[in-house]
Amino acid sequence: MFSVANRLSIFVDGNNMFYAQQKNGWFFDPRRVLEYFNQEPELMLINAFWYTGLKDAQDQRGFRDALISLGYTVRTKILKEYYDDTSGRYSQKANLDIEIVVDMFNTVDQYNRVVLFSGDGDFERAIELLRSKNTHITVISTEGMIARELRNVTDRYIDLNDIRDRIEKVDSL
Repeated sequence: MFSVANRLSIFVDGNNMFYAQQKNGWFFDPRRVLEYFNQEPELMLINAFWYTGLKDAQDQRGFRDALISLGYTVRTKILKEYYDDTSGRYSQKANLDIEIVVDMFNTVDQYNRVVLFSGDGDFERAIELLRSKNTHITVISTEGMIARELRNVTDRYIDLNDIRDRIEKVDSL
């Protein structure tokens, strides 16, 4: 029997993690991520969410189907194009922060441990509120891509490179 103290939910900010992995020069395997957090016998993985922006409804179909078959709940939003005054270029962004926070609070009674794969400082207030409900928060990101505000409010910070050997995508033979 698992106590409430040992129930875990994982939230992956897919677009944020794509850029973090790109910066590091390696990519993690969503299956190995689940295995890594399922290895502790006293910890029960309750749910795992993956959030990603799409160019169109068919974008990343195979990847999304694979995530679903692994047990992830996948949330998507069509990318919006906007003009960036600083760079003078058009960029695309989905911005799924609200969806992540809604899911965190909508499922808060199911867990008391969260692993958030993101470095986005916009999560600072949500993390503060979750911690006030005695939720233990682990944030996973990478140096240079984690906001100071987010790092300051989390219980534990793990750099992607510190767990690379446990979660890196390896090509099958």
